[in-house]
Amino acid sequence: MAFECVLNAWQTHEKELLGFLYRHLGEHSLAEDLLQDVFIKAMKQGSHFCSLDNPRAWLFRVARTTLIDCTRLAKPNVVLTEDLPVSDAQERDAIDELDICISRNLPHLPTEDRFILEACHLHGLTVSAFAEREGLSLPAAKSRLLRARQRLRDALVQHCQVQFDEQGRVCCHIPKKTEK
Repeated sequence: MAFECVLNAWQTHEKELLGFLYRHLGEHSLAEDLLQDVFIKAMKQGSHFCSLDNPRAWLFRVARTTLIDCTRLAKPNVVLTEDLPVSDAQERDAIDELDICISRNLPHLPTEDRFILEACHLHGLTVSAFAEREGLSLPAAKSRLLRARQRLRDALVQHCQVQFDEQGRVCCHIPKKTEK
């Protein structure tokens, strides 16, 4: 009896479901594959399917969720050609060179400054976790981090010619050429 109920609803709505899936996918074979998945899900319902008030609505809801699952799992593939431009590592923007300037200046900061900057900014430790680990109060750790940032900023301005805009963001930077 359950099989007949599913089969009757399926025969009534199969073409409509296939059209729905095809419109969203644009690929007939993939739409047919998903249609089969919907049919299997309906068959698994067994006698519960026969007690549905609106089997058509249930079939479309399952088709929609199956479609969503399929598109979430799809990974776009892009074919790369041989004539792609190769970026030259030597041609970085001045602002991108700031990481080099930071790494050159960080070792020259006081140990306490370098330690908190590395922990909180390079290793992802929160200020509260740093404070707890070092036995500091949270306000003391925040103050220490603020002073360390200011000393690093001063070093960047002095040694790397970093300039800031009105909001305090880096606006330009002239890296010094490294000796070869």
